[in-house]
Amino acid sequence: MNDYLVFGLGFMAQSLFFGRTFLQWFKSENEGVVFSPVLYWKISLVASLLMLFYGILRNDFAILLGQAVVYYIYVRNLHFKRAWRTLSPFLRIFVLGAPIVTAIGLLLGETYSFRTLLGNREVAPWLLALGVAGQLTFTFRFVYQWFHSERVQESQLPPGFWIISITGALIILVYAFFRRDPVLLLSNSLGLFIYLRNVLIHAGFRGLLDRPGLRGIRQLSRNISNRIR
Repeated sequence: MNDYLVFGLGFMAQSLFFGRTFLQWFKSENEGVVFSPVLYWKISLVASLLMLFYGILRNDFAILLGQAVVYYIYVRNLHFKRAWRTLSPFLRIFVLGAPIVTAIGLLLGETYSFRTLLGNREVAPWLLALGVAGQLTFTFRFVYQWFHSERVQESQLPPGFWIISITGALIILVYAFFRRDPVLLLSNSLGLFIYLRNVLIHAGFRGLLDRPGLRGIRQLSRNISNRIR
């Protein structure tokens, strides 16, 4: 497939990932606490599917593995938010079945298959190991978040989630540099600031707009934030 189309798909997926993170951060800055909107999890599902296909087209097992780990955790968080049942039955079936159909396709496929993903000669074994380590670290944040949310029976993004995010993003940045992957380079660079900012919000630092000279901007920002659910 044309490289421009493949990278376009990847940039679209990462734009959605960054968009969800930006919305979450924007909402949290206005609430004064770290918040996870329903929209965050809905966008996550769409972006994860796109990134899944990007990983296949790039013959990149590390990317594929990362999305496989977190996909159904997004679904679980929609349950916690009581938003899963609001989706149409057809959409719920599609969401639940898409990764399974994709896995079957990779088992039976020739041009794109688990064999081609693991046997990509463009990715040296050490680089593949680094990529897998980065993706596992980065996606483990959602496993951690899932266990935490199951414990409190509420969808939350605890401080550890953001610390793991920073660690995983740094590893993936190194992998992306050697892999020459502009999609991963750009997306993880942009995300680092927001991950760090969420750590600071958890620690009780005041919002960036919480200053006397910015009252007008803060009010506008809060009005927009109130529309995010």
